[in-house]
Amino acid sequence: SHRDADDDDDDERARPPAPSTHCESYSLPERRRSLARTPRRTTHALKSARINLMAAHALSARSNALRAPSHARAGANRSRTRSVNIRAHGVGPGGGAHVSSVKDLKGKRASTGVGGWEDASAGAAASGRKKVYVETYGCQMNVNDSEVMMSVLKDAGYDATEDVNGANVILINTCAIRDKAEAKIWQRLAYFRSLGNGKKKMEKPVVGVLGCMAERVKEKLLEADRLADIVAGPDAYRDLPNLIEAVVGTGEKAMNVQLSVEETYADIIPVREAGSHSAFVTIMRGCDNACAFCIVPYTRGRERSRDLASILYEVRLLSEQGVKEVTLLGQNVNSYAAPVHAQTDFLSGLRGEDTDPIAAVASASTAGLASASGSAFAGYADGFASRYDAERKREGTIQFAELLDKVAAIDPEMRIRFTSPHPKDFPDDVLKVIRDRPNVSKCLHMPCQSGSSETLERMARGYTRESYIALIERVKTMIPGCAVTTDVISGFCGETEENHKDTVSLMTKIGYEQAFMFAYSEREGTAAARHQKDDVPEDVKQRRLQEVIDAFRAQAAIKQELEIGSTHCVIVEGPSKKNPDEFTGRTDTSKWVVFEKTQVGQYVGDETTPVSGSQDIKPGDYVAVRVTGCSTGTLFGECLGKTSLVEFQNLHGAQWTQPKARVEAAAGAR
Repeated sequence: SHRDADDDDDDERARPPAPSTHCESYSLPERRRSLARTPRRTTHALKSARINLMAAHALSARSNALRAPSHARAGANRSRTRSVNIRAHGVGPGGGAHVSSVKDLKGKRASTGVGGWEDASAGAAASGRKKVYVETYGCQMNVNDSEVMMSVLKDAGYDATEDVNGANVILINTCAIRDKAEAKIWQRLAYFRSLGNGKKKMEKPVVGVLGCMAERVKEKLLEADRLADIVAGPDAYRDLPNLIEAVVGTGEKAMNVQLSVEETYADIIPVREAGSHSAFVTIMRGCDNACAFCIVPYTRGRERSRDLASILYEVRLLSEQGVKEVTLLGQNVNSYAAPVHAQTDFLSGLRGEDTDPIAAVASASTAGLASASGSAFAGYADGFASRYDAERKREGTIQFAELLDKVAAIDPEMRIRFTSPHPKDFPDDVLKVIRDRPNVSKCLHMPCQSGSSETLERMARGYTRESYIALIERVKTMIPGCAVTTDVISGFCGETEENHKDTVSLMTKIGYEQAFMFAYSEREGTAAARHQKDDVPEDVKQRRLQEVIDAFRAQAAIKQELEIGSTHCVIVEGPSKKNPDEFTGRTDTSKWVVFEKTQVGQYVGDETTPVSGSQDIKPGDYVAVRVTGCSTGTLFGECLGKTSLVEFQNLHGAQWTQPKARVEAAAGAR
């Protein structure tokens, strides 16, 4: 895989969600029927896993020592009108202390450790609590899923640890998008299993595989390689305490990979890393797009959206905790569509909470949006289509534009991003909100996947090269200066040299700020694997991929050069990995900036001279940075002083300024 972004940001565990496709969810009878079609060599493992899932529920019912919380005991498919008891863990966010209301968040000290928990190594054994080690791979959705999972486990008597050798339970949250991701996970599983060598049976750690890969290769994990004790799909995290108990109680395997048509984990507040200034908030799960190349819908299921009020509630909690940046997540995040009445159900279920601020934002007028307040479906971007009847699916729902507008209204000092979208779901309504809300990032991820209309048709993407280009031009007209990023697959089934040249020319024409570029990797079970032939030789794929990368880098270098002399409102992410005396940060347009650590004063709009002062800069601060140089993936700059989103916007009318030389040249031309 190839990525050109921040030179300092090389952690391969952090990837954006790939475009998703459609998956039928399984009811229990359907799952049982599928067992009859399973090869005989895997039948024993699947029967054993299901028997032990039932045993887990029996053990849980008899046990008072280890009980799941109310939200973990609730059935994943139960009606959303049930009473909901929201728990937020501490300040900063995460932190480990139960609070009953937003007011209780103020003044509390956040604990330290993974996911906001105190590290369990020092005292968990003495308290009788068990230790769990979690490793997460893949997209931001997986990161947020691990935070949800930690919340469930914490309430069930488990504390997080960074010491894998001392863990009672080892869980790995997995990605199934590409072969490389899965290969790394197999290696880690073999290592985790080796940690039990030489130990007594009851002393060996329970090893669990969660997420997309768990759903895709469940039989191999349990039977063929026997590297896992637990296999749990993305909709089974509430059941983890029961699955662990089943393994501990019986010594057999346990599995729950049932996909849900309702589960959104809306009533679980994730346990996040203590002191973090940014957070992920999942607003929808699953995907109905049916792209031919993608495995995600077969591991994540159908689209379902969280109710508006639960999202606003979580974002408001994060604002109270001082979080400065929130990224809204979904496999097809901008296809969000939730019933209007669901927000009333959620608010009525809160106990001891002041719901008036949430209700006020939820019911605020968004009359300027065509899709506001549950009106008819506003439509896709021009020239885009989907496999399902969008009007029937989305009529009478709160759609993404309205959600984005109301999330942005909660805290004007909190920057809002979202990923991963599908280009079809960028009607003018969404673009207007992005344009008009200063705290919504002016960087749009627009996965093209290919620049060839023929290839796009084989991919079942629902658009042509021409309609995609027209959408990008619409974005740049409505939102001047908006950055655009993309995903590209080289060597998809049937791709010809002419198809490939179309992709290279698209990279040159659009001029993306960032691109995630990959050679096609066939995934078993996808529409492409079933109905098309992976007929492009690997060496040709790699050669074409390199040509796509070269075309991207040539245009990215030009874009970067144009930034020199501009000033950006930058959120400080942390120390540079290459130089501890420098900070890295991100602009509103998602570009990485490196600048020197120094004490500064308050920025007042002077773009030429840093403001001297005694204020230290720390992660989560907003600072004004003047760009002085660049590489293909990183900007280099000088910190001019501390600022805020609102202050910078008031000074300059945007979250960045144009280089003075360009402004003067444009004025002279007029």
